[in-house]
Amino acid sequence: MLLSLPFYIIVLWTIKRKGNSIKANTRTYLWAISMGVLGYYLSSLFDFIGLQYVSAGIERIILFIYPTLAVLINYWIFKVPIVKRQWWAILVTYLGIGLAYWSEINLFQNTGLFIYGSIMVLLCGITYAMYLVGTGKLIPKMGATQYTSVAMLAATAGIFTHYCITESITNALIYLHPNNAIFYYVIGLALLATVIPSFLLNTGMKRIGSNDLAIVTSIGPVSTLFQARYLLNEPFSLLQIMGTILVILGVLMVKKSN
Repeated sequence: MLLSLPFYIIVLWTIKRKGNSIKANTRTYLWAISMGVLGYYLSSLFDFIGLQYVSAGIERIILFIYPTLAVLINYWIFKVPIVKRQWWAILVTYLGIGLAYWSEINLFQNTGLFIYGSIMVLLCGITYAMYLVGTGKLIPKMGATQYTSVAMLAATAGIFTHYCITESITNALIYLHPNNAIFYYVIGLALLATVIPSFLLNTGMKRIGSNDLAIVTSIGPVSTLFQARYLLNEPFSLLQIMGTILVILGVLMVKKSN
């Protein structure tokens, strides 16, 4: 995030300087800051905690429910009605997660830690779904580029504050030394997995909306499942495959009903 920080500052400064930014009120900026803290800082924190106790495969399957979570959040908060097909989609999705989860939990001796990790990943999915819903409401008021910069600067502040409280900042700077083997991975994460995707994601949302974007980005969990199997050698059982198919089917049903 420290390496990503300059890019967001430069982008925000540039659009302000050129007068291309949409004028937004203080309340809108505060909501954007909240979305950044909620959807990136807290969501990532829950995810990384969960990954200490569950495999990348099961983590992706649990996260795959965020399109249905977005539908439920819109229903509970914004009173957007859920049609019959969407209820069936939610049921099918959670049935698929249940199948995959059952196959995975039998592989762990300490089921308590596994369940704890699963809850953390579920919280990640919930906060990310809230982020998607909130972002869909805020981008029209701020513009995709300005919103992304503000939200990610807020997320960086949250992550930096958390790290300063829990760790030594000196430890973080060690990883930023070019002689450290992990340095180039950090650069890759900053540019290819943080800065570029964040702008692409919110620009895409501006064009197609949060619901369709949630469906399109579902390719992420699916690709991670196969990468976890072939790059990390994580087990991939028949029940996991069946569960994944059901989850994908449920997500597609949500899309069709929209």
